[in-house]
Amino acid sequence: MTMPHVGAVFAAIAGVMAIMLHSSIHKIEEGHLAVYYRGGALLTSPNGPGYHIMLPFITTYRSVQTTLQTDEIKNVPCGTSGGVMIYFDRIEVVNMLVPSAVVDIVRNYTADYDKTLIFNKIHHELNQFCSVHTLQEVYIELFDIIDENLKTALQKDLNVMAPGLTIQAVRVTKPKIPESIRRNFELMEAEKTRLLITAQTQKVVEKEAETERKKAIIDAAFLAREKAKADAEYYTAAKFAESNRLKLTPEYLELMKYQAIAANSKIYFGQDIPNMFVEGNNSPPKSARSPNLPSAQPEGQ
Repeated sequence: MTMPHVGAVFAAIAGVMAIMLHSSIHKIEEGHLAVYYRGGALLTSPNGPGYHIMLPFITTYRSVQTTLQTDEIKNVPCGTSGGVMIYFDRIEVVNMLVPSAVVDIVRNYTADYDKTLIFNKIHHELNQFCSVHTLQEVYIELFDIIDENLKTALQKDLNVMAPGLTIQAVRVTKPKIPESIRRNFELMEAEKTRLLITAQTQKVVEKEAETERKKAIIDAAFLAREKAKADAEYYTAAKFAESNRLKLTPEYLELMKYQAIAANSKIYFGQDIPNMFVEGNNSPPKSARSPNLPSAQPEGQ
């Protein structure tokens, strides 16, 4: 074998080894596990993040995410109990697979387990919900509970079929409905809003009227109390005046005269004073002497 032939053989061997080495070395990203198939059979030993080597052309691998991921299901058809077909443009399912359950779930449902356990189940559960509810309920009245109902139904089945796969949340967009029906709903919502505003305005007017009525009652009660008080004072004054008028008899006036004299005068009695002295508060003492009595002489005369 000549030297050129030997060089070509070594070059071919080196090329084959390079291809085999390239096919055997693979990288697993963080948050993923690698599951391996050898001859189509699933191996029971997954590998974590990093670089790994496998037998080229004999062993293959699939990377399975074990962190939170969001699966999107688009354009999901749904028929209501009234026969109207509507479409949910997008449904998002946030889920997570624990690493310890990866091998069992891949063995039972393949590495594309989300198609069987999530995508197909969403279609099934959503159609079950729509088939027993009217368009009014699905589109308006019960729309806010659809996501929670889907989450509960999915998780209930997964607890039995695929333990280790958990549903964190389900987000559902507003469904698309026929244009003519949508316009009717918009008109209905506008009318409902108008009626709501009218009802609120009426409540405000009624509240203001009730306030005015209570204020009028309070004012009337206050005026009634004031009138009763004034009537009582007038009655008391009138009775007092009537009483005084009835008292003003000659006998009563004479009695009041002597009471006034008794209250404001002093009366002196004595054997040496034949007559009485009357002393008022504002006048000097006066005596009623007998004209026959001699005048008192000063001492020392």
